[in-house]
Amino acid sequence: MDKTLYTIIVHSENIAGLLNQVTAVFTRRQINIESLNVSASSIQGVHKYTITAWTDKDTIEKVVKQISKKIDVLQAHYFTDSEIYQHEIALYKLTTPVLENKHEVSKVIRQFHARIVEVNPVFAIVEMNGMSEEITQLYHELQKLGCVLQFVRSGRVAITTSCIERVNEYLAEREAKYRQSKEQQS
Repeated sequence: MDKTLYTIIVHSENIAGLLNQVTAVFTRRQINIESLNVSASSIQGVHKYTITAWTDKDTIEKVVKQISKKIDVLQAHYFTDSEIYQHEIALYKLTTPVLENKHEVSKVIRQFHARIVEVNPVFAIVEMNGMSEEITQLYHELQKLGCVLQFVRSGRVAITTSCIERVNEYLAEREAKYRQSKEQQS
């Protein structure tokens, strides 16, 4: 079976318990969620879930169809990496003495366009925004230099490369139907 990393973007109303319902769809199909990010969207009252998972096309279509059927879900779509712009953020806690004494550490940080955001006598915090592979690569390079105390990364955030977000079209159509039904009732 040929597996691809898919990004699923779900727009929903902000209802308690919906995240559990969405993740249960993956659990039932025994699909591991690689990353999950939930936040408010650009539309008031609408939340955006960005979920990544390795699976095949047939399975992802079924998963998205099941998620779409949830009553509080407005829309769900899946995308490949070529159809979205995606980013992550990572924080690396490094030991300050190694950072100060091994000039290779600063050189690696600059090569990856990361930035030092905090320094104290014990540790320094480095922040990097970028693609998943670059974030992992920086971690491995810093690990080789023996300076990583802690490492954490966010889930993927993504937007489509199309000019308009599909949920905007959906909400406009829904609003038009609502107004039309109100006019017919009058």
